[in-house]
Amino acid sequence: MFYIFLANGFEEIEALCPYDLLLRADIDVKTVSVNETKRVTGTHGIAVEADALISELDLDGDFSGIMLPGGMPGASNLEANEKVQAFITKANEEGKLITAICAAPFILGNRGLLEGKEAVCFPGFEEYLKGAVISDKKVVTCGNIITAKGMGVAFDFGIETVKYFKGEEFALELKAKTQA
Repeated sequence: MFYIFLANGFEEIEALCPYDLLLRADIDVKTVSVNETKRVTGTHGIAVEADALISELDLDGDFSGIMLPGGMPGASNLEANEKVQAFITKANEEGKLITAICAAPFILGNRGLLEGKEAVCFPGFEEYLKGAVISDKKVVTCGNIITAKGMGVAFDFGIETVKYFKGEEFALELKAKTQA
């Protein structure tokens, strides 16, 4: 199961566009509210009902990776959540996929997880990507970490995540089907 963590103030397109692409690729994915209820309100006031609550997740359960959408204060709310931090630690220790877009790569930078890795974030957040090699690309995969600049590349970020799980050929076919 791949988890997309949602906190109040998340950037809606950065979470929901990749979520849609993962569903189309038949990848087991769930949106997960870090709130006390499944209702999460994005930075532009769009409320969504998450598939699960973070309190329901077993850290020792089987999961394939995690996604951290940006948006403010959504990314800061994710960083402040202890269970999100525990999932980041476990995913990193086990080499599972960790993805972050827009402002959210700062969470990984603050933890030192981008040290020596190529990464990208929303312009102005680069100082928080401690030790990272800042890329001029819009989406970057470096090992088990995918980072992306922001809302305008949410589709490419989702396709890159699909590519990680299903391979380049499958991802390119999905991209062609959805851009027809």
